[in-house]
Amino acid sequence: MNDTELSGQIIGAAIEVHKLLGPGLLESAYEECLCHELHLKGIRFSKQKPVPLVYKGVKLDCGFRLDLLVEERIVVELKSIDGIGPIHEAIVLTYLRLSGNSLALLINFNVPVLKDGIRRFIMSRNNDTVSLNTEATEIAEKRPKSNHA
Repeated sequence: MNDTELSGQIIGAAIEVHKLLGPGLLESAYEECLCHELHLKGIRFSKQKPVPLVYKGVKLDCGFRLDLLVEERIVVELKSIDGIGPIHEAIVLTYLRLSGNSLALLINFNVPVLKDGIRRFIMSRNNDTVSLNTEATEIAEKRPKSNHA
């Protein structure tokens, strides 16, 4: 199963959870139910997976944890909040950078229609550019070129 198909399976599982529970519960309840749906589909995942931070060659455990890492390649960040803001997107971007993964789903269950609470992030690392692509927008950050080309 490729990343697009797998992310579709994850989104389908999240929609099933939201359809049965609706908005308004704690994030932890949605996480447990989504994990159950993924298990029923035979999809492997890790819950609350620690992500180390390497600083000046030292591996630090700073408490960064991915809500879910699905099939060791898709980061899933779950929320149950009034609205997704830039800080939530920045957190997902940080998780992608630290984990080395390139695809993430940010799912906010506290919405009337779940499709309005889902954002998909794709990070590509090309030479001096890191680009973040969501369903509706594309943001590119230009990194300065090194002096030794």
